[in-house]
Amino acid sequence: MTTVTARAIRLAAKATDAASIKAELMTVVLSRKSATDALVEIHAAAVNPSDVKAAIGMMSYAVFPRTPGRDFAGLVIDGPADMIGKSVFGSSGDLGIRRDGTHATHLVVEAAALVEKPLAMSIAEAAGIGVPFVTAQEGFRRAGQTKPGETVLIMGLNGKVGQAAAQIATWRGARVIGVVRKPEAYAGHASSEITVIDSSRGDVPEQVRALTSGKGCDVVFNTVGDPYFQAAHKSLAVMGRQILIAAIEKIVEFNIFEFYRGRHTYVGIDTLALSSIATADILRDLLPGFAASHLKPFPISPRAVYSLSAAGTAYVAVLGAARDRIIIDPRLP
Repeated sequence: MTTVTARAIRLAAKATDAASIKAELMTVVLSRKSATDALVEIHAAAVNPSDVKAAIGMMSYAVFPRTPGRDFAGLVIDGPADMIGKSVFGSSGDLGIRRDGTHATHLVVEAAALVEKPLAMSIAEAAGIGVPFVTAQEGFRRAGQTKPGETVLIMGLNGKVGQAAAQIATWRGARVIGVVRKPEAYAGHASSEITVIDSSRGDVPEQVRALTSGKGCDVVFNTVGDPYFQAAHKSLAVMGRQILIAAIEKIVEFNIFEFYRGRHTYVGIDTLALSSIATADILRDLLPGFAASHLKPFPISPRAVYSLSAAGTAYVAVLGAARDRIIIDPRLP
């Protein structure tokens, strides 16, 4: 088996805030632990809000010390013979949280967790797909895939998960209405027109009802959580489904009467519970959409690509609500 001396970010202990994260570089010797593993040379790794939140103690199950990073793309340099030399990408719920992750020059991961990169996609674009698209797809999978003729309301439309959800829903033929907090257009790709509601300009449920002839939406994908919980609840059609992936405050008011009279379904999504292999299966489900250009990776701006030595700056940028998809390129000096 191939052995490499890798450079990796190391977090020794939780920080008090993003600016205090000590993203120290260290060297570590890596090789496959079993015949079912692969050794990947990382060419790009995304930085997600969950990477940074875990670093500042917002996830009690995050272990220390560890190398952060859930999303990656790179080249297989050791593993099953049919995979060596292939460009791959992947993501995970446990990488970077409960075991060493992707903010490094190399990664040992299960070979079954690797998805072959489409030729038309750059390595940085592939690294940026992971968590947002997995979260969106898992939400729709658990809530029942949207169908042509259904209406999907996305709270937090211009966030990365919101954009991924809009892409997937329009690919599946659904109508999408998106909610933003200020006057702005939809910032991402879609297979059909997106109707945008500015929440600063009036009551969201009233606007939704006006746009749906009083019916409401079949699916509400709430990427924000409790700040939009009541608005999402009141925007649901009879037998509507609300997908929840995040929260700021843990406790919300819940009208049980309206819930059961509306025959609503609430679906909670936690991608941190997904293994690397389960995550890869979700990404493979999306490949036909990317192949047909119904789905597109997030554009990667050169200003949003950081070296390993600048990882701390990248983490601060992510929690600073950067609109760019933030990428670490371990090959940069």
